[in-house]
Amino acid sequence: MPRARAALGVLVLCTLLNMLSRGVGESFAVFLLPVAREFGADRAALTSIYSTYMLVIGLVSPIAGQLVDRLGPRRCYGLGLSLFGCAYLLAGSMTALWQMQLWIGVLSAIGATMLGMVPASSLASRWFREHLPTAMGILSAALGIGMLLVAPLMQAIVERWGWRQAYTGIGVTVFAMLALVWWLPWTRIAAGSPDVVGAMERRTEGQQAWTVARALRTQTFWALSSVMFFTSLTTYAVNVQLVAYMIDAGFSPMQSASIFGMVGMSSIVGMLSAGVLAERRGERWVATLSYSSTLLGICVLALLPSFPSIWVTLLFVLLFGTMQGSRGPLVAVLASRHFPGAMGRVFGMVMVSTGLGAAVGSAASGLLYDHTGSYLAGLLLAAFCAACGLTSFWVVKGTGQRT
Repeated sequence: MPRARAALGVLVLCTLLNMLSRGVGESFAVFLLPVAREFGADRAALTSIYSTYMLVIGLVSPIAGQLVDRLGPRRCYGLGLSLFGCAYLLAGSMTALWQMQLWIGVLSAIGATMLGMVPASSLASRWFREHLPTAMGILSAALGIGMLLVAPLMQAIVERWGWRQAYTGIGVTVFAMLALVWWLPWTRIAAGSPDVVGAMERRTEGQQAWTVARALRTQTFWALSSVMFFTSLTTYAVNVQLVAYMIDAGFSPMQSASIFGMVGMSSIVGMLSAGVLAERRGERWVATLSYSSTLLGICVLALLPSFPSIWVTLLFVLLFGTMQGSRGPLVAVLASRHFPGAMGRVFGMVMVSTGLGAAVGSAASGLLYDHTGSYLAGLLLAAFCAACGLTSFWVVKGTGQRT
């Protein structure tokens, strides 16, 4: 029982830190229009900042994996909180758009990576065994919880005090958390559960140890990377423009931010369910259901300007939002299963494709809007990539088995 409580405590801690990084990062959509008005920037210029943010997250993910595996979680999380807090304090006083590219696009992305899914997944794989899919689902649900809590809060602060004060408030809050997190018992947290770590060591006994170089030579690694690339492109081709899209469809800014938060809230159910269902039906079955729902959700969103009702909006939230992020925990479990002993490093490399997909998706959505004056081309791109993601998932061996 004490070990079970310790595992639960580690899961809660990692989820909270992941929620901070994901929730604040995804709130970029709330700042899109007010920053554009102040600096007179077009949509492509602003979405390029978010593209940089996601690209940097992808590129830094292997470094985060190396940090947490070799130097420990205290240094990884401490560095992440420090960089994250500095980025938003600096962004609150920026005077030019290039500074936002640097502070939000680069510095905050580095900090977010050190707080995000890579270190959290590495720690979870040391504390959970049979229920690892469910644990990964809870960690991934941080995306939805963060969107639910942070986006409406940021919108309220922006409307009352302005976007600069919102950024400054984030920075102060992060540094307050740093003072608390640093003194946690990280040696015990990093050690993991003796039962889980022992089983992992017995599983790899007599086998060649997994390294990043060895993983790169496997079909499984590239299939998992393709899944994350196409899934991320699909999600961010939609999400980064979603608040502006809803405003253009006739909803108020606060309503639009709340809908954005509802998408995040519904994703909590999907990500938790994905882990539980994967334990019973296998990852491939869950992925097929997930991608099918995403495709239907994109179709419903395309109809929203013609039928701007709350019922159409709720149907989109149910179909698209529920499945948002549900593929992430499945990929994390498969990475742990196929590459034991090198979870942080290998999963960090897989996450490079997540950043690349998000960068391409968010940038492409802005460029397509500027060139066509419509969101339809971006939605078609998202639908095509969802189909590609499902195809890639079926290539991965062992996705049909129950845990």
